[in-house]
Amino acid sequence: MSETDATGDSSLAELLRARLGRAHPVAAAATVARGETRVAALGTGLDSRYEIGSISKGVTGLLYVDSVERGEVSPATRVGELLHLGDSPAARATLADLSTHTSGLPRLAMAHVWRKSWNLTRHGKNPYGESLEALLAAAREAKVKPSPRVSYSNLGFELLGHALAAVAGVSYPALVRDRIASPLGLTSWAVPASAEELGAVDIQGRSARGRAMEPWTGEDLAPAGGIRSTVGDMARFASALLDGTAPGVAALDPVTEMSRGMRVGAAWITLEANGRQVTWHNGGTGGFRTWMGLDREAGTAAVMLSATAASVDRPGFALLQDLSSEI
Repeated sequence: MSETDATGDSSLAELLRARLGRAHPVAAAATVARGETRVAALGTGLDSRYEIGSISKGVTGLLYVDSVERGEVSPATRVGELLHLGDSPAARATLADLSTHTSGLPRLAMAHVWRKSWNLTRHGKNPYGESLEALLAAAREAKVKPSPRVSYSNLGFELLGHALAAVAGVSYPALVRDRIASPLGLTSWAVPASAEELGAVDIQGRSARGRAMEPWTGEDLAPAGGIRSTVGDMARFASALLDGTAPGVAALDPVTEMSRGMRVGAAWITLEANGRQVTWHNGGTGGFRTWMGLDREAGTAAVMLSATAASVDRPGFALLQDLSSEI
């Protein structure tokens, strides 16, 4: 990595280089502190767009709370009232259950899941890419194991996002655009249904060993992991969460015990780290890892985006701690 491959804020770029080292040759970071935003990138430009993975669930959580506040749905609304799930066990899950991972739905409900997992591992193939109808068909066959405990479910958030879009009479990408991206000025945000929708700004993701990975696109995936963004727009998103201007911001407030020391709101996780309350979510796709955290009391936020599938959670927490300790 050369000294000339960094763009944006030079001090943040050096910190990003020190935190991530050679494991993440293409990466970006953003910080928000004292109302000021800094962004930096290594190995690419600031206009590069990343897969943000499961941070997309946090967006869907905001849309859920916003839909409740609009009076379109209630926490007790059952997903089968909004999507064609017949009399399947999945149909009986409430939107509140889906938003807190307490529906009992499995993590995944993809047809041919073992073959797709094999193709991902061996050949870097996208395991998603199904239509909404195919997703609903798989959900109708899903086995539900009701439990008061949190059980992380991509399927649950896929259904939640598409249910909210259905009641609004639009697609999930249109719902994200109309209610989150456009109001907040997040012009780079995109929710591609196929690789054909990608452009020159959409960078290549790689495995932790450097293999090029297919992009993760698909109508099915969208609400659980299909959003793409630049680092600058992730900073703007973080700012809107901190100042309360993001729609549905109460999604950040924890309502359910997730595990010892962690609670969950509508997707967003809260825990204590080094004496500070941190609200966060991470993301992982075939070729990307991401992390976003907020210290709401201090009014600080940090974002880490990497086009390599090696975790950025630890450096993300460390960066946020550094910011909060300076306040």
